[in-house]
Amino acid sequence: MVSALSLWQPVLLSAVFVFIVSSVIHMLLTWHRKDFSAVPSEDEVMDALRPFNIPEGEYFMPYVDHPKQRETDEFKAKVEKGPVAFLTVRPVSYEMGSKLLLWFVYCLLVGLCTAYVAGLALAPGAHYLAVFRFVGTVAFAGYSLALMQNSIWYGRSWKTTLKSMADGFVYASVTAGTFGWMWP
Repeated sequence: MVSALSLWQPVLLSAVFVFIVSSVIHMLLTWHRKDFSAVPSEDEVMDALRPFNIPEGEYFMPYVDHPKQRETDEFKAKVEKGPVAFLTVRPVSYEMGSKLLLWFVYCLLVGLCTAYVAGLALAPGAHYLAVFRFVGTVAFAGYSLALMQNSIWYGRSWKTTLKSMADGFVYASVTAGTFGWMWP
């Protein structure tokens, strides 16, 4: 058994490496440029929504606050009339710095959870490939598996989800390589 705290170096270094790799994936490669599409008549839609001063949050249209309402003719008519939409309203100022900081903290958290599980399962001096395989599996779960919920429940494109999961595979491989290299 290896203490998760004794793995602070591979946790920190893998977070740095994943942060760099994710920056390359999102800023230099064209992989994610078509993940979102423009709403037809975007300016008109934004102008139409603006007077409602919708607070920051997540919304579903048509909305029900009780499952029995889904059975009503009124709700069914709204669904049929459409559009059915999930809407996320963000603050007007979209500060990238705070998002990047949160992403780095998330990378640290995945690394820490991975270190904890791997430390329970692997002994000091474990072979590089054993560490790589184990750490890679745990890190992949941390970076990728929960993304499927967005396609299952919220209608996110499976193509977009699978691309993000592929990113997660790359991040997991970087994490696994770092842990394998630095394993005590």
